[in-house]
Amino acid sequence: MEIGIVGLPNVGKSTMFNAITKAGAECANYPFCTIEPNVGIVPVPDDRLYELAKLYNPEKITHAIVKFVDIAGLVKGASKGEGLGNKFLSHIREVDAIVQVVRCFEDPNIVHVDGSIDPIRDIETINLELIFADLEAIDKRMDKALKMARADKKNQAAVDGLSKLKSALEANQLASSVELTDEEKEQLSDLYLLTSKPMMYVANVSEEQLKNIDSDKNVAALREYASKTNNQVIPLCVKVEEELATLEDDEKSEMLELLGIDESGLDKLIKASYKLLGLMSFLTAGEPEVRAWTIKIGTKAPQAAGKIHSDIERGFIKAEVINYKELIECGSLAKAREKGLIRIEGKEYIMQDGDVVLFRFNV
Repeated sequence: MEIGIVGLPNVGKSTMFNAITKAGAECANYPFCTIEPNVGIVPVPDDRLYELAKLYNPEKITHAIVKFVDIAGLVKGASKGEGLGNKFLSHIREVDAIVQVVRCFEDPNIVHVDGSIDPIRDIETINLELIFADLEAIDKRMDKALKMARADKKNQAAVDGLSKLKSALEANQLASSVELTDEEKEQLSDLYLLTSKPMMYVANVSEEQLKNIDSDKNVAALREYASKTNNQVIPLCVKVEEELATLEDDEKSEMLELLGIDESGLDKLIKASYKLLGLMSFLTAGEPEVRAWTIKIGTKAPQAAGKIHSDIERGFIKAEVINYKELIECGSLAKAREKGLIRIEGKEYIMQDGDVVLFRFNV
């Protein structure tokens, strides 16, 4: 699962990517510094693992992960090949969700590609280019769909779905806002439109704005815009995050306290990105390892077991499950057993975020 970080040139994308991954992606004050996408795999912050480690004293702790891809800055005309348009669109087509970084800070020393700060205009520039690319993809697919529908009326659903999508896009609406029937979804399952991807926004603010974030007009405008499509906005100061990324845990906590915030913006972004992909974690705990395993929300127990090893899924018998909070309150697995808090779940059990699980299997 990959999340693409996109935005206009010089909005702080690559600097934010550096802070997230500490991967050292090149940053400079000119457009198209990022040409090939940088990729970073980062752990999902999860304090539950450290609390479980106090009970088990494991040899290692393993977090769930999210993969971020820093994609070249987009400009007007990208869908027609302007700037690095074709490369941008091919790279973004490969990701599962999109994080748009939007510049909300003023700085005369950092050039804005359009000459002024306007977060809504910037978002609409990006969305418009994605819409143009999607319309081109729909037009290409429509010819094929019409021929198939003439040959067999069962294929009419594809034509109907494409027509709905085209009408929405031509009205500057994203494909994600369009409601398709199950049959239309099935026939268009391989369409992969850019504007159908889950999306969220990062408001890159100054340190001064961060201290007064609830009264900032640019962030307020961005939140109002995002609320219309139920998209989340995460304000953060990339410069602050870049500094936090270099600090030890105690120094980081001290700086966050001075800033009057309880969690870094990047930690919030990583957690929110994980959820944006429709993911959650179940936990396993023992002396060798305390670990968070990534699964899709709605995954059943045998398929979750398969994340650990295919043999466990194949030979699944049952899952011994306890809620993380209940286990911590009991202080040990033995005490949880004494209190009857460990549940026995079968093949139809739908996993819940924070389940601490022991799978029983026989191969």
